[in-house]
Amino acid sequence: MKYKELIIEKKEFELLKQIISMSQHYKDKSYRLSIQKLLKEMNLAKVVSSAKMPLDVIRLNSEVTISTPDNVQSTYHLVMPELRDMKRNKISILAPMGLALFGYAKGDEIEWEFPKGSNKIKILDVIQHPQILKKTAS
Repeated sequence: MKYKELIIEKKEFELLKQIISMSQHYKDKSYRLSIQKLLKEMNLAKVVSSAKMPLDVIRLNSEVTISTPDNVQSTYHLVMPELRDMKRNKISILAPMGLALFGYAKGDEIEWEFPKGSNKIKILDVIQHPQILKKTAS
């Protein structure tokens, strides 16, 4: 792990806690496991102001390129649940992939439980969209 701990922007940390508290009753096992794992990691995370957020850390509205052990590369845009659109590669922050990626940085490798089982992910690139970050940080 590049920064030795998850790094989460303070307002997004609070927002994520609210969203997660409303979704704790999911019946799907992989969603429940993903939420539980992220909650554990959030308890150990470094929470920082927007000005101190490293640009290579995945947060709400980040565009993330990942690869899997079988060399499949995908790019996703991490969004609020109501903005998800898989046809445009916009995944909800509450989807197992969104929960897995949040707070990690470019270069990190993580193992997460997905609907099809456990899988490793390598984060190849993280792009922030400045106009979107301003909306999130306000």
